[in-house]
Amino acid sequence: MVAGCDIAYAIDSPLAFAAVVVWDIERACEVTRAVVRQEMTFPYVPGLLSFRECPPLLSAFARLSFPPDAVLLDGQGVCHPRRFGLACHLGIWLDLPTVGCAKTWLIGEHAEVGPSAGDFTPLSIGGERVGAVVRTADGVRPCFVSPGHRCDVPSAVELVRRVLSGYRHPIPTRLAHMAANAARTEHLAGEVET
Repeated sequence: MVAGCDIAYAIDSPLAFAAVVVWDIERACEVTRAVVRQEMTFPYVPGLLSFRECPPLLSAFARLSFPPDAVLLDGQGVCHPRRFGLACHLGIWLDLPTVGCAKTWLIGEHAEVGPSAGDFTPLSIGGERVGAVVRTADGVRPCFVSPGHRCDVPSAVELVRRVLSGYRHPIPTRLAHMAANAARTEHLAGEVET
C-alpha cells in the first residue's frame, strides 16, 4: 500500500488542500483517501518547503483508516541542498518509508537518462549517490527520485518504477494531485455560489 500525497493552494488565500491517496500495488487500485483543508501558517521559503507542507499533510494522514506501507510525494528527499527535503521531514514524522519524486532538479550531477518510461541514471552529490533521475513516462521530462526516510536509493527507484502511470507523476501522487485540485475547485465554487 503506497500513499501518494500532494497539496493545492487557494489563490489569494492562506488555505491549502492536502490530499493523501493510498494505492494498492498488487491489485492496481485505490483503497482509501483523505483530503483536508487547512490554513497555512508558514510562508513559502525556498528550501524550507517541509515546514509549510508537513502540517496539512500530517492532518490528512491522521484521517486515513490505516497507515500505508510507504509514502511517495512530489518533493525532495536527501537530494536537497540541506540533504533533508520534504520526503525526509514527512517520513520522520510518520515513521514510514518515504520517497521523494520531484519534478524539479535542485542539486546533484547526473548523466542523460534514457528516453523510455522506467529508464534511470544515478544522481550524485560530490561523488555520493543520493538518488536517480527517472523517466516516468515516454517522452516527458524525468523526475528526481531520492530516499526520504527508512529506504535506500535502489528501493526508492524500484518503488517509483512500480507505480508509473503513463504521465509524469507516478500513480499515487497523480491521484493525490487530482484530489487536492478537486477539493480546491469545489471550495472555490462554493465561495462563488455564496
